[in-house]
Amino acid sequence: MAFAHDTEVSLLAAATLANTEDDPDELESVGQLDAFFERFEYTGRHDRDLAELGAVRDLRPKLRRLMTTDRDSAVELVNTMLAEAGALPQLVRHDRFDWHVHAVSPSAPFATRIAVETAMAMIDVIRADEMSRLGVCADDDCDGVVLDLSRNRSRRFCSTSCGNRNAVAAYRARQAADS
Repeated sequence: MAFAHDTEVSLLAAATLANTEDDPDELESVGQLDAFFERFEYTGRHDRDLAELGAVRDLRPKLRRLMTTDRDSAVELVNTMLAEAGALPQLVRHDRFDWHVHAVSPSAPFATRIAVETAMAMIDVIRADEMSRLGVCADDDCDGVVLDLSRNRSRRFCSTSCGNRNAVAAYRARQAADS
């Protein structure tokens, strides 16, 4: 299943944001929030202050819950997120991006825009019955969010480091068994 570009970017941003909560926390400064804003090419209001940082940090558990729950629970969360923001979907074109959907004003707080863009992306996931593309890292010591956009649905780890750690452990286990 290939999702629209804006859906994929919103899902990737949400998974990345949810995973910043892990130890060590990767979203502790306004500078780190600026880097997140730039990395995922957000547009619109960006206050660059501690209040905005706190609001975005507070959003992480909700995104994690949304991306790791069952389909019916995800529907409830999506509907709540959209209602709370007063979302009004519209097609927009800006910068280097062709027509795509925005559902809140560019002047809405950054955390609100993240929540709504994630909710809108999850609508596509839910309608396509593709919740299996979302899950929790297969590493026993990690609970990171996994977004699998691969063709063969083979992604099991939230990051390269978790995947590498498990590959090394499996290799060492095979070596020990051969000895």
